[in-house]
Amino acid sequence: MDKNELVQKAKLSEQAERYEDMAAAMKAVTEWGEELKVFYLKMKGDYYRYLAEVAANSQTSYSEAFDISKKEMQPTHPIRLGLALNFSVFYYEILNSPEQACALAKTAFDEAIAELDTLNEDSYKDSTLIMQLLRDNLTLWTSDNTADDANGGEGEN
Repeated sequence: MDKNELVQKAKLSEQAERYEDMAAAMKAVTEWGEELKVFYLKMKGDYYRYLAEVAANSQTSYSEAFDISKKEMQPTHPIRLGLALNFSVFYYEILNSPEQACALAKTAFDEAIAELDTLNEDSYKDSTLIMQLLRDNLTLWTSDNTADDANGGEGEN
């Protein structure tokens, strides 16, 4: 593939929001000279800026949804539990905030456990499945943090 085709592929990938494909095409273009390398690194910076903007918008949306769910839904409601699960994963994986992730997941799990006997039969299966996922994440995350602490805080996270 020549450099014009690679640049065109990168531009199409960007328009389609297929940023990994865009980055791969542009990286191949960098072999054609310094000007193209600068262009690639600029696009890579744009990509990371886009990801940062998405993260900020995600946090705002999650926070708003979480506030409403606490006022309008029972702690055992599958949508509220699913939101808590996803929001806690967002804290852990995107914001690199394991403490907040664990606190959110633990609170959601504990509040749901306290009201488990109020669940109707239709929601029971969905709610308990999500609660299991919350508990699994808590177990994984606390063991990750314990391992990080044992290694002097030099874990993968």
